[in-house]
Amino acid sequence: MLKYRLNLKDIKLEDFRVYLLALFKGILPKKKIKNNEDLKSFIQKKSAWVSQVTLYNYLKTRMGTKWVLHFDDEKFLASINTAKWNIYSVALQDLTFYSLSYLKVFYNYQETDQAKTIYDEIINQEFKNGMPEEISTSGKEKFEERLKKMDWDTYYKSWPFNESALALYEWAPIAEELKTLDRKIVLNSMILKWDNIKDEFAKLIKV
Repeated sequence: MLKYRLNLKDIKLEDFRVYLLALFKGILPKKKIKNNEDLKSFIQKKSAWVSQVTLYNYLKTRMGTKWVLHFDDEKFLASINTAKWNIYSVALQDLTFYSLSYLKVFYNYQETDQAKTIYDEIINQEFKNGMPEEISTSGKEKFEERLKKMDWDTYYKSWPFNESALALYEWAPIAEELKTLDRKIVLNSMILKWDNIKDEFAKLIKV
């Protein structure tokens, strides 16, 4: 994937609607999680939010004083899109596993076999929304690999979002020498966002 130093100009606020919408959604009133459909919706929305905000915040930081993204370079735009989908596919895995693990341990949730169904249904929908086929396919394959090793009783407390943090670090289209310097900050930025989602999840599943 192409890496750029982000020495870019001609940035327009209106072209960054996706990022602004993601930030706005983060403060909207929250709906209680009462069934598997609500859970699936929560996993989809929050994974998308974390993926977009952390990726774009990192790119924004590396751009300096500019906080919006508008690139005339089509190859760079394509690399951002590739990064977004790859990070999101892993974020979906992490939050699916975390949610079901947490529910099993604290609420005696016995439907952990729904994990693959939840993930596949979200991925299938996102494929219709533009997720590249190779990413949707690799996401499902990686999900199944992780599922085979899953310990539902411990996952929620054993670095449950480490994979998506590493995906952010791996896929962000930043020059390698710069990413190496940023590694700790980048990983922590993702983990901190997930901490907020964990707190929100705990509140939304309370009866």
